[in-house]
Amino acid sequence: MVRLFILLPLGIIAISTASIFIKLCDAPALIIATYRLTLASVILLPMASYRKVWKGWSRAELRWLILSGIFLSLHFAFWIASLKYTSVASSVVLVSTNPIFVGLGAWFFFKESVGLNLILGITLSVLGSGLISFGDMGISKETLMGDGLALLGAITASGYLLVGRKMRKGQDLLSYIFPVYSAAAIVLIIFSFVFQKSFIGYSPSTYLFFLLLALIPQLIGHTTLNWALKYLPASMVAITILGEPMGSTLLAYFILGEKLTLMKILGGVSIFAGILIALAPHPIPLPMRGERGG
Repeated sequence: MVRLFILLPLGIIAISTASIFIKLCDAPALIIATYRLTLASVILLPMASYRKVWKGWSRAELRWLILSGIFLSLHFAFWIASLKYTSVASSVVLVSTNPIFVGLGAWFFFKESVGLNLILGITLSVLGSGLISFGDMGISKETLMGDGLALLGAITASGYLLVGRKMRKGQDLLSYIFPVYSAAAIVLIIFSFVFQKSFIGYSPSTYLFFLLLALIPQLIGHTTLNWALKYLPASMVAITILGEPMGSTLLAYFILGEKLTLMKILGGVSIFAGILIALAPHPIPLPMRGERGG
């Protein structure tokens, strides 16, 4: 449990850098997502080959791994595209609403218990997300498009986390993340060809940000979240991701010059409180799906 409280915050800090690197890239969203997952997969390939991780996959498991990769590819395609139309704060706030979908999905599909502390944590975190975005949402076609894409990113991220929770119970970390990241990379490469996006011709700094995206938010950030899925319910892992708006908003203030308002500060405090409450060591149980009171 101590490792969770040490590594999860580091993972959240790592994924918080993603929106900044993306904003600094001068490439289309699909290409950014493609390079991020492809480079991450290539970096993992020597270790996966040495371990021969594919020897332990059954056909059923492989289908689930591919499904997780598809969810991940769609999540990045939608979310990275949203950053082209709206601010960092609005985008990461809306994409971080996935605890709502994950909590409901985990309860409905996996019959995971939902505690009062989790409900309160979700409420506080979503409230904090709303405060962060309150003064940042512009009424324009571009902004509304960006907001919608971020919400689609939240829904697909929820599928990715739910499948990850199912698969990580019986698989070691490398045997899970390598096929998932690789499947996501292949899907994104296909999308890039279909939509005729160029893989070359970008500035040297953009290629550097591609690499940083693969190393920091992907291999450190997402891998930490996938590691935690073995020990925590998917809904709890999703709750911790709500720390991303706080981290991204602060980084956007210092690096991109985006304004840091009182609403965003209060929102960050609310999100942090929600995370702590949701991760309480002694959750208050609620009835499982299908149970009735006496």
